[in-house]
Amino acid sequence: MMTKVIKDAAQVIAELTATNAELRDKIKELEKSLWRRDHPVLRRALSVSDVMRMKKETYPFEGEWKEAFGHPEKNGVWFVWGNSGNGKTSFLLQLCKELSRFGRVAYDSLEEGASLTMKNAFMTAGMQDVARRFVLLDRENMEQLSARLGKHKSPDIVVIDSFQYTHMSFAEYEAFKERHANKLLIFVSQADGNKPAGRTAVSVMYDASLKIFVSGFRAISKGRYFGNKGYYTIWKERADIYWGESPKQE
Repeated sequence: MMTKVIKDAAQVIAELTATNAELRDKIKELEKSLWRRDHPVLRRALSVSDVMRMKKETYPFEGEWKEAFGHPEKNGVWFVWGNSGNGKTSFLLQLCKELSRFGRVAYDSLEEGASLTMKNAFMTAGMQDVARRFVLLDRENMEQLSARLGKHKSPDIVVIDSFQYTHMSFAEYEAFKERHANKLLIFVSQADGNKPAGRTAVSVMYDASLKIFVSGFRAISKGRYFGNKGYYTIWKERADIYWGESPKQE
């Protein structure tokens, strides 16, 4: 009887000791977490020389593209917005053709999908010329797109049309951007007048490195990269009429 009591007592002591050890470990982890919170690791400040020595990869645009947007940095976020009927889709496909010179491009058509209008736009833009470097994604949601971008040999550049159809909050956008920091993400937005439609879209526009407003068949750079001209002509004849630059009749 006494032996059993001693064994039971020893077991209780062992269990308490183990429990106390677990508690001590958890307390230590909590203390470390609180210390890290109160003592954040600061990144090293960069000197002017450090900044000047930095090498950034850019898109070596030429001709009209360079005149409009200079040599923008690869990766990050670009933002394109404009009202319907101003040449936005035509511009995006022309941009995709140009970017396909530098990497694989995917166009996630959340709004139109693989519709007849998209097919017609492809034919007009001559997308068959870049068939090996370009794919259309038919309404692929953001979770599916994120999984695709995480795979080996995934597209280097993706157009997401439109931002409103992603149903993302700004926090979700930031998380998506950080998750795919090695890609160029081009978000397309509907417009409300001259601004992107919706407060979240406006916030994404401000966060983007290259902002492009499509109006009157011109794609106009609104920052942070500019060429000598500052805009790209999507359809010259229509742009000349819109901007009052059509030649006078004799």
